[in-house]
Amino acid sequence: MLLNLITRDGTRQYDASIAHAVIAGWTGRDRAAMEKHIAELEELGVPRPATTPVYYRVAAARLTTQPRIEVSGLDSSGEVEFVMLRAEGRLWVGIGSDHTDRKVETIGVTISKQLCEKPIGTDWWLFDDVAGHWDALQLRSTIEEHGQRVAYQEGPVTTMQDPRDLIAGYADGSLPEGGIMFCGTLAAKGGIRFSPSFEFELHDPVLNRTLRHGYRVEALPVAG
Repeated sequence: MLLNLITRDGTRQYDASIAHAVIAGWTGRDRAAMEKHIAELEELGVPRPATTPVYYRVAAARLTTQPRIEVSGLDSSGEVEFVMLRAEGRLWVGIGSDHTDRKVETIGVTISKQLCEKPIGTDWWLFDDVAGHWDALQLRSTIEEHGQRVAYQEGPVTTMQDPRDLIAGYADGSLPEGGIMFCGTLAAKGGIRFSPSFEFELHDPVLNRTLRHGYRVEALPVAG
């Protein structure tokens, strides 16, 4: 998987061999915002988590930078997340969408995480370059409804726990080389729902730059 590693000194291409992927869920720093997202999913029949945060392993083969994914039916949706990558011994931050089948999620969250591709962007910032102003960064996503772009999620990264704390709470307290961690999401404006396209970004107002990615969603027919 070819990624662009971006530092203050420039950009270079990196052939990433990602062998470990984990999705950190229920990562809210703001307990009220996290409760809102838990309530959204409860309305869809998803049970409350036993602990927060919780770490779901997902097949690394599900990660994709392609502009199109295929899903079964109309029960899935995307959600913007900042994503951490350990490469060359350093941490990098990018963006991803934990696209999830919401119907299967009511049966088992871990199983649902395996059923959809996990789109990620190709551009990654060196985490050290943003760590000093991390709390200023903003996440946004939009969906397509009736042929129009509609705001779907928006808020600061401070809605979620600091990525260093999330990594410290995982396994042996570290993210392995070639490992990726999705770090949580924001509540959806108007509720969680399917869209034929999903666009998302991470904006850094201090260095005046933005990571962007998007993908189309083809809903395959469900027979039986």
